Amino acid sequence: MPITDPIKRSIAQRRRLYLKICRDCGARNAPTAEKCRKCRGKNLRWKRREKTR
Repeated sequence: MPITDPIKRSIAQRRRLYLKICRDCGARNAPTAEKCRKCRGKNLRWKRREKTR
């Protein structure tokens, strides 16, 4: 069931794709995170996203 409303689609994409991932334990964190919520490490990266064509 695809989402056709563009506003709802952009909200869903932001929630699913814009996260920070801890390089130590692999936990998902908020985009505003400075430290990991699970292991408290500071080694975070952005979640990889595919480029749209």
